[in-house]
Amino acid sequence: MPGSGLGHFFCTFVTVAHSLHNGIVRPRRRVPIPQTPVVPDQKSVPRVRAAELFRSCVFTRAELRERGWSSERLTAMVRDGRLLRLRRDRYAFPGLPAEIGEAVRVGGRLSCLTLLRSLGVFVHRCAGTHIHIRPGTSRLRPRSRDTVLHWTESFDAEAPLHVVSLIDAVGQAIRCQEPRAALATLDSLVHHRLLGMDELLVVFSTLPRCFRSLLKLIDSSAESGPETYMRLILRTIGATFETQVQIVGVGRVDFVVDGWLIVECDSREYHAGWDAQVADRRRDLAAARQGYVTVRPLAADIMDRPASVREALRDVIDALSPRRPLRVHNSSESRGSSLKRLTLAT
Repeated sequence: MPGSGLGHFFCTFVTVAHSLHNGIVRPRRRVPIPQTPVVPDQKSVPRVRAAELFRSCVFTRAELRERGWSSERLTAMVRDGRLLRLRRDRYAFPGLPAEIGEAVRVGGRLSCLTLLRSLGVFVHRCAGTHIHIRPGTSRLRPRSRDTVLHWTESFDAEAPLHVVSLIDAVGQAIRCQEPRAALATLDSLVHHRLLGMDELLVVFSTLPRCFRSLLKLIDSSAESGPETYMRLILRTIGATFETQVQIVGVGRVDFVVDGWLIVECDSREYHAGWDAQVADRRRDLAAARQGYVTVRPLAADIMDRPASVREALRDVIDALSPRRPLRVHNSSESRGSSLKRLTLAT
């Protein structure tokens, strides 16, 4: 089931992108009504989550009636708790994710950072629920003070009733974040293959030209948000570096700077616990035997204290340079940023 849903999602995505230029009239939204809502598995990959999350799980009364459900049956199911009435003419089955239910209850659809975070895309900060409201909508329900409302026209008018399209969500997320955080989100999207070059161009076509400078900085080799932030720090230092480098006897490392300095971006998600620390220390020792120096700045410092991390790296490079770059890593297996960076027209 996830496979077929994923294929349908991406087919729909391509159709939407081409429709922008070709003026294709989209068919009327017709979706099967599940007996139970589909809730994304938090351990599944983002593309599988996307196929699940974009599957319709909120319906109008007309859609339910059209499939043979009488008014009496609908009333009874709502009364018995087998069907949820989120607001006027919006129904869902029990078990609906809370953020989706809240967005529909208020009067809109889940969007922006909240939607991307639900997919497993990197988002640095997202305090409240981001909800898209169609311009002209009235009688919004009460909501929490940290709720963020997006009063914008949708790129895809045929998106489901509970979420905006991925193109809309990404465009909103770029506007909602400072540039470094927006770039980290974009890196995550292309790394997980949720967006390709054509879709990115469509996203940026909906934004002011001032945002287009981000396009040439997108790098699909970044496997986490902190790696994007570190790449930007290394660029400001003026260092030469490779990303995702495979070193014989060590394994793959996040960065090799100037051919001798290994930089690993440690986060609690992947480096917590004694077993992970043991593996890291053994890798560092194996790298040191080959002449490498390894530093492991914390992910929190990389993202929230970049100036101090930048100065620390400068001091390390100044103290230990110059030295001859090492050539023992397997460059043919390296996934350097120059190889993985998307080539995008601006």
